[in-house]
Amino acid sequence: MARISAAESQIMEALWRRGPLGAEDIVAEVGVAQGWGDATVKTLINRLLKKRALSSERVEGRTRYRALIDRADYVTEESQGLLDRLFGGELTPLVTHWVTRRALSADEIARLKQLIADLDDDGR
Repeated sequence: MARISAAESQIMEALWRRGPLGAEDIVAEVGVAQGWGDATVKTLINRLLKKRALSSERVEGRTRYRALIDRADYVTEESQGLLDRLFGGELTPLVTHWVTRRALSADEIARLKQLIADLDDDGR
C-alpha cells in the first residue's frame, strides 16, 4: 500500500465516511474544515489517484471519487508502521508508554482487562 500523508488521509476519511464523492463535495466536507481551497483538495485527490488509493468515474457528467483502500487495512498498516518505528514492532512498550503518560479512566481499564481476558479465553 502506498504511503498516505496526513493531509491525504483527511480526503480518505471523508470518502470512507460518506462513500463516493465529487471534488466539490470533498471541498465542502474537508477543505472548508481544514482551510483548504479547491486547488489544494484537487492536488491531494490527484496524489491519491496516482497512488491508486482512489478511483474516479464519470456519473451524470460529474467525476466521483471512491476509496480503493479499505479503512481497516489502512489503520492496520499505519499502526504497524508506528509500532515498528517507535517500539521495535512490539506492542507492550507502546501500551506501557501510554499508560504511564496519561491517566486511564476506570472504563478504559475495565475494557483493557476485558480484552486481555477475552484473549486468554480464546487461547491466544
